[in-house]
Amino acid sequence: MRSKQSDIEALLKKGKHCKFPEEIKPMLATLVDKPVEDEGWLYEIKWDGYRALSYINNGKVEIKSRNNKSFNEKFYPVFDALKKWNRNAVVDGEIVVVNEKGIPDFSDLQAWRSEADGHLNYYLFDILWLDGIDVMGLPLTERREILRSVAPVNDIIKLSENFDATGKEFFELADKMGLEGIMAKKATSHYIPDLRTKDWLKIKTEKRQEAIIGGYTKNEGSSKPFSALLLGLFDGNVFRSLGTVGTGFSINLQKEILQKLKPYETKTCPFVVPPEYNKPSRFRPNPPKATVTWIKPNVVCEISYRELTKDGSIRHPSFKGLRDDKNAKDVIIELPIKIDNIIKEDETLINKKMISSPGKKQRNTFLNPKDEQQTRNIGGHDLKFTSLSKIYWPKEKVCKRDMLNYYYQAAPYMVPYYKDKPQTLNRYPHGINGETFYQKDVKGKVPGWIKTFPYHSYADNRDKEFLVITDEASLLYVAALGCIEINPWSSKIQTPDHPDWCIIDLDPDKNTFNQVIEASCVTKKILDAIGVTSYCKTSGSTGLHIYIPFGSKYTYEDSKEFGRALAKLIYAEIPKYTSIERKVADRDGKMYIDFLQNRPQATVAGPYSLRPKPGAPVSMPLHWEEVKKGLKITDFNIFNAMDRLKSEGDIFKGVLGKGIDLTKALKKIESIS
Repeated sequence: MRSKQSDIEALLKKGKHCKFPEEIKPMLATLVDKPVEDEGWLYEIKWDGYRALSYINNGKVEIKSRNNKSFNEKFYPVFDALKKWNRNAVVDGEIVVVNEKGIPDFSDLQAWRSEADGHLNYYLFDILWLDGIDVMGLPLTERREILRSVAPVNDIIKLSENFDATGKEFFELADKMGLEGIMAKKATSHYIPDLRTKDWLKIKTEKRQEAIIGGYTKNEGSSKPFSALLLGLFDGNVFRSLGTVGTGFSINLQKEILQKLKPYETKTCPFVVPPEYNKPSRFRPNPPKATVTWIKPNVVCEISYRELTKDGSIRHPSFKGLRDDKNAKDVIIELPIKIDNIIKEDETLINKKMISSPGKKQRNTFLNPKDEQQTRNIGGHDLKFTSLSKIYWPKEKVCKRDMLNYYYQAAPYMVPYYKDKPQTLNRYPHGINGETFYQKDVKGKVPGWIKTFPYHSYADNRDKEFLVITDEASLLYVAALGCIEINPWSSKIQTPDHPDWCIIDLDPDKNTFNQVIEASCVTKKILDAIGVTSYCKTSGSTGLHIYIPFGSKYTYEDSKEFGRALAKLIYAEIPKYTSIERKVADRDGKMYIDFLQNRPQATVAGPYSLRPKPGAPVSMPLHWEEVKKGLKITDFNIFNAMDRLKSEGDIFKGVLGKGIDLTKALKKIESIS
C-alpha cells in the first residue's frame, strides 16, 4: 500500500538537497553462513541477476552496471520502461530473467538477446535520490516507503518485497523454490556507496564464486569448442589458479564464450604457477591429452561449487555464466562469515508474497534492436539473420528486423495454414520499392533441414524442388530471404492434388472498396443459402479473400469448378461492377471474381501474412460482422496485428476443418441457378 503524498513529502524533508548525481557506486553486502534471526532486520530475495543502478533525469535514462557499463541497449525493455517514468530519480536494483513461475535464472539472463529469450524484470530494492533530494542518509525503512510510493511498477519493473520472517524458515523456503539465496538488511541502515557493509548480509542456498578466466583446454579428439576453462583470482597483483570448470555449458554457449575470449588470447601463461591441466588424478589416472590457449585475465565468470579445498581450489564446479558487469580486479574469494559473529538469533513470521510471476510466456521480439547480424536457435536450427536495419517500408520506417519480429510473434497462429505446403517465394531483398523476383526452385540452395517437394519443369526439362514450410524455423527462414509475403499452396505435400480450401478472390480494378465489401456480402449470402460455411480475410492489398473449407477431400478440379459455379451466381447478383472474364481487357475495369486461384500451384498471400504495400498491411481474418462499410485494408498492419491476434485469437481456424459436403452444395447451387 502506497503512503500518502503528505507522508512522503515529510520524509523527503529529512533528506539533503543536492544536484543530480552522475555516478554512484553501489553498496555491497557481506556473505554469511546462515540466516540472521535477530530483531530489526528486513528480508528480501537475493535476485540471481545483474546489479543495476538507474539514473532518470529530465527524460534521460542511464542504466549502469556495478563496473559502470551501460545496460541501456543490452536490456532495452527495461530502458524503455524507465523512459516512461515521469520522475527524476536514482534507484538501485537487479535485472533478472524469470521463468513462468517468476523464478530467476542467471543462465537465461546470460543468453538473453531479446524478449524471445525470456521475461525481463527489474527488481527495485532501494532509492538514493529523488527530485533534488539525496535520501541515502535516511533509514532503509523510510527509503523503502519512498520507493514504494513512486516506483513505476508494471510488467517489467517490480518492487523487491521485504519480508518480516524467521530467517531460517525464509531461507529454507528460498532453497526449496530454487532461488539463489536471501538478503538480510538492517531496517535502520543508511545507504553508503562503495562499501561492503555488515548492515547488509547475503546468505546463499548454494556456494557461488566469481572467477577470472585465464585460459581454456581442448582434449585430443574432442569435437567440443573447448573442454574446460582455467580459472583464477588475483592475490594483489599475482594471478593464482582456482581450478578448472568443465560442466554447465551448451555447445552454443561455448561458442559465445570463445568469441568473448578471442580478443584476450595470449602466448604467455597469466598464472604465477601454471596449472597442471594434463596432470593424472586418483579418478583420472590417464587423462586425455589436452592443449591450452592462454587468456589475459580480464573476463569474469560465475560458478557454483561444492566446497573449497585447503589449498584454495574449487571442487565439483559448474559454470553459471559470464559476468560482464564485474571488473576482474574487483573479484575476491568470498568465504561466508559465521553469523554468530554478527548477530544473535530470534524469530518472526513470513507474511508477504515472495515473488511475482509474469504468467504464461508472451511472445515479443526475438531480435534485439542493436546487432545488425544475429544468429538465433529456432527449433534446434541456428538461423542467421543479416542486414536487419535495412528499411523494407520506407514511409513507415519499418525495417527487416521489425518484419522478422512480427513473423516470430505471429508464427504460432500462422504455421497451421502453411505447414507441409510448398511455397512460391516472392522475394524483396531491398524492401517494397526495390527489385523483386519470384523463386520456385530451391534445389541445392537451402539447408538440409529444410523440406522440399519435387516437380518437373517442362520449360527447361529439369527436375526442381519447391521449398516446404514445416514449422516455425522454416517460416522464419523464408522471411529472412526477404519474403515479405508468404504464399502457400492450398494443398499439403501429403495430398498434393487435394486442397485444404477453395478460394474466391475478389480482385477490384476501378472499383471502390465498398463495392468489394458488398460483393463479399453477396458471396456470404449465397453460401449461407446453400448451407456452406465460409471465412473472410483481407488480402492485405486491395481485395478480400473468401475461404471455404475442403478438408483435402476434393481435387483441385473440383475446387475450381465449384468456384466457377459460385462466381457465376455472384456475378448474376451484381453484374454492373463485377466480371468473370479471365482476360483483363474484357473486364471493362470491373471487379474480377477470381475462381482460378483454385488450381494446382496457384498461390495467394496466406492468413496473417504481411504484404509489400504502403502501410505494411497484414492479410487479416475477419469476423463476418466486420465486413461492412467503413472497413479499410489499412485497418490491419504490422503495428497492430499482434494486439488483435492476442485479443481475438485465431478466428480463421475453421478453414482447416473437415470440409463441406460438395455434392450437396452443388445440388443446391443447381436448384437456385
